[in-house]
Amino acid sequence: MINDKGEYWVRVRLPILPNGATGWVPRTALGGFNRIWTRLVIDRSLFTETLYRRGVAVFQTRVGVGKPYWPTPAGEFYVRERITGFSDLIYGPIAFGTNARSAVLTDWPGGGFIGIHGTNQPEILPGQVSHGCVRMPNSAVRRLSQLMPLGTPVTIT
Repeated sequence: MINDKGEYWVRVRLPILPNGATGWVPRTALGGFNRIWTRLVIDRSLFTETLYRRGVAVFQTRVGVGKPYWPTPAGEFYVRERITGFSDLIYGPIAFGTNARSAVLTDWPGGGFIGIHGTNQPEILPGQVSHGCVRMPNSAVRRLSQLMPLGTPVTIT
């Protein structure tokens, strides 16, 4: 969008509640744009996660999602960070932070962001097993980390 001063503005998804909130920021406030060819689709009812590149499935795994009272939120999100070096092995070797937020567990550090991560308890997968995050076997999250760049859109159904 161009405002009345001739400045470009970009509509962005915001990492705030309610999920799905958007806002406008000046184009000059953003870094360079990168074209992303991947999309991650998480199906909460089938307990699957599929990564698509240019519309073709290139990775799929079984996952755990939030328990009914700590649900994984549905919607359109994006991968905003990659985290490693956990001291608690429950998160596995790698985690991806998304802009999705828990509407229930808002007292978490950082305000209840939903992550996609490994687990040191693969025997609990698949199923409704988490506080809202998406869990997968550690081997799967390592493979996903090789295929999925930051900025990847995430659809949770």
